[in-house]
Amino acid sequence: MLAGAIATGAAHAGGRPQSGPAPGAPTGSASSTGSHEASAPVSHPYVGMWVTDDGYIRHELRADGRYDEARGHRRSAYQGRYTLSGNHIDYVDDTGFTADGEFVNGVLHHGGMVLRRAPATPAAEAD
Repeated sequence: MLAGAIATGAAHAGGRPQSGPAPGAPTGSASSTGSHEASAPVSHPYVGMWVTDDGYIRHELRADGRYDEARGHRRSAYQGRYTLSGNHIDYVDDTGFTADGEFVNGVLHHGGMVLRRAPATPAAEAD
């Protein structure tokens, strides 16, 4: 979730990210208390699909504080929870590894990648 190399070191792109608790772990913005527990949906402007320009990496930030990262044809390559604090996002995948990123001018910068919000599709709007 959502991820590629982490801003602080190698991550999903070339290896696994560093382990440990996410910096500033749950702040109450979009978060989930357990790796598979659902929490009350959170309305936030960053919830939705974020995609690299080539479409290879796709981060779905869900309203329940969970993320799902797809890579190429591999759906759900990485999954976990995320927290938001202002324009900063912290990811903790289901195995406990962490990553982070920043939203700058409506663009997600994460591990050397640039992800932009994917346009809504009729199928996505029906969900």
